[in-house]
Amino acid sequence: MELMRLGEPGSETPVVRHDGRFHRLDPLTRDIDGAFLAADGIARTRAALAAGELPELGGADALRIGAPIARPTAVLCIGQNYAAHAAESGDAPPTVPILFYKHPNTVVGPFDDVAVPPGAEQVDWEIELGVVIGKRARYLASPDEALEHVAGYVTSNDVSEREFQVARSGGQWSKGKSSETFNPLGPALVPADEVDPQSLRLWSAVNGEPRQDSNTADMIFSVAEIIHHLSQYLVLEPGDLINTGTPQGVALSGRFPYLSAGDVMEVGIDGLGAQRQRLVPARV
Repeated sequence: MELMRLGEPGSETPVVRHDGRFHRLDPLTRDIDGAFLAADGIARTRAALAAGELPELGGADALRIGAPIARPTAVLCIGQNYAAHAAESGDAPPTVPILFYKHPNTVVGPFDDVAVPPGAEQVDWEIELGVVIGKRARYLASPDEALEHVAGYVTSNDVSEREFQVARSGGQWSKGKSSETFNPLGPALVPADEVDPQSLRLWSAVNGEPRQDSNTADMIFSVAEIIHHLSQYLVLEPGDLINTGTPQGVALSGRFPYLSAGDVMEVGIDGLGAQRQRLVPARV
C-alpha cells in the first residue's frame, strides 16, 4: 500500500495505490498531513480499502505526482550520517547526530523541476531515506520506542548548494539547503510496518551516469537512534519530515562536476520508488 497525492500544485488529491489501482482518500481526509496521520490515518485507510469504501480515481496515470505529504511543519536533516560521505567531505564521522533544517517550502513533487538560484555554481544531489512522523515524540526513554512514532518512509533528495552551505554559512548549513524546490519528495509514502528502514538500497544518477549506490545498513545512526536523539531536544510532530543523511558519491567529493541548468537528476530507494528532476534557472 502506498499513499500518494496527485494533481497540480496546491490542488492535489490524496490517494492510496494498491494492486496497481488508485483509490481516492477523499472519504477519509482532505489531505495527507499531520492531522490525518495522527488520527490513525494509515490504519483507517487499510480498513476502508478492505471494506471497498474508497472509490477509484479515473485517469490517475495522467496526473502529476506531488509530494506524498502536504507541506510539513518541519524538515529536519541529519548530516554526514554515512562514514564514507563524512570522509569525502573531509570530516571525521560524527559522534552525535548533526542537525540542520530546510525550509518546508523546499518540498516539491518527485518529478518537478528543481530551480537553480541566482549565483549558484555548486548545486549537488543527495539521495536520502525520508522518515515521516506519525505520532508526537518527546523525551523518548530509549531508541526502542522510536519506531512506534513513524508513519512511513519516503524517497527524498536533499538538494544542496555547497558554496552557500559552506562559504556563506556563518557557521550553519541551512542557507545551502533551503532554496525553493530543494527537496523533491516521493513518489509515495510507504507505511512503516511494510519497511525495514535499515536494509534499503539507495542510489542516484546524473544525466544517466551512476553516482551513489549504498544501503541504509551503512548509516552511522539508525532511524531509531535519530528519532530518540532528536526527541531529547525538540518535539517531533505528526507530519514532520526527517532526512537521514546521504551516502558517498556526491559532487562535494570532487569526483564529479556540480549540477547546472539542463542536467537531470535521478534518485531512488528500492521499495520506496524513484524520482527524476530536470534543473532549470530560477525565475527572478
